[in-house]
Amino acid sequence: MNLDKLLARLPNKDGFLKYLKNTSWLMGEKVIRLLLALSVGVLVTRYLGPEDFGILSYANSFVGLFAAFSSLGLGDILVRELVKSNSESNKNKLLGTAFFLQTFGSLFIMVCLIVFVLLNDNKPITNKIILILGLITFLKSFEVINNYFNSLVKSKLSVIPGLIGVFISAVLKLLCIWLKAPLIYFVYILSFDVAFIAIGLLYYYHKSGSFVFKWKFSRETALLLLKDSWPLILTSIVISIYMKVDQIMIKEILDNSSVGKYSAAVRLSEAWYFIPTIICSSLFPAIINAKIKSKKLYLSRLQRLFDLMVILGIAVIVPVVILGDWVILLLYGEAFNQTASVLKIHIWAGVFVFLGVANQKWFINENLQSYNVICLGVGMVVNVILNIILIPNYGIFGAAFATLISQFVASVLTPVLFKKTRPSFYMMMSSILIIPIIRRYSSKNQ
Repeated sequence: MNLDKLLARLPNKDGFLKYLKNTSWLMGEKVIRLLLALSVGVLVTRYLGPEDFGILSYANSFVGLFAAFSSLGLGDILVRELVKSNSESNKNKLLGTAFFLQTFGSLFIMVCLIVFVLLNDNKPITNKIILILGLITFLKSFEVINNYFNSLVKSKLSVIPGLIGVFISAVLKLLCIWLKAPLIYFVYILSFDVAFIAIGLLYYYHKSGSFVFKWKFSRETALLLLKDSWPLILTSIVISIYMKVDQIMIKEILDNSSVGKYSAAVRLSEAWYFIPTIICSSLFPAIINAKIKSKKLYLSRLQRLFDLMVILGIAVIVPVVILGDWVILLLYGEAFNQTASVLKIHIWAGVFVFLGVANQKWFINENLQSYNVICLGVGMVVNVILNIILIPNYGIFGAAFATLISQFVASVLTPVLFKKTRPSFYMMMSSILIIPIIRRYSSKNQ
């Protein structure tokens, strides 16, 4: 059957194409970023070496611990409210309030980072990088515009400045390698990338006929957003801790070089995490609408989403496990000799991450964000405990196993403990076991 006939059979052809185009733009940007990461990013990692790359990764991880206070978990909540809102003035109130809250969160981050810098005994270059990365969080407040475009299923308008910025950044990085520039210049380029995206978002937002000066802060709207987002704030904090704590603990227990080797593997492993994020974010409005129309349609779309997450996760894992040693040697060289083994362990966590991203959308749509916090909190505790036990005994390999186990606990296992969250556990297990997926889709084709 050709594509035209297939589309003709769809009950909502225009809606399907709208979401497909939106997802294609988002996916296209991330694929390009991935390709650049596997080319220019690898060259930067090789140029910096395990020591300097370890310093940069440690600083990134440390600032990442506080990242939740910048976004305040407002992303999906803001999209949800913007989708529901039919009033332009109400949308301006939502955007202005979210922007103010996130800016205040960035201010809180900077205070925490300044206190840390004054009290720690890190190298001056490490502290300088930490402060620069902290300042970048203020620019990320403009990502509320990205949420606005997502609510309209017009992600193209936020993707374009991102693509232009990433190409300019790539050229600047290559120039720095050629000129043998020091580490700090790569941090400046990272700052430029974020600033360029913010300016691009503002440009396309104004070009679309909307204006930032119409944004308004509302105390009532702030309380409404925070009422629903506070579990997501806690969720983001927990995620930040158990996604970043391993690199911080490696540095404290081992050294910067070990952080560099571990981080090189983690970056390749986590490079694929954009896949579930893009797909779930793009389809989130469709899932919201499905719940309004029909419970059967809603559950069917959720199950298919979980199935897709598992299939995509396995599609990433298999080639990485087979080609891991060769890829790491080719990309990073002998200096990163332990990275391949770490990668082949860490990559398995991807399936559970993919499922966790999809499940988070279910939590939000069911207004069960507090349970999501509990699930992730259990995973965080497991991760910290395992890192404390495994890193001293098994080094960076122990940290990889700690991540794998804790991701399974947080994303899949913990939801079975609560009656309200068990439906998602059963759907995820139905996908993980693979056989139910085969039965579902083979029966449809008969």
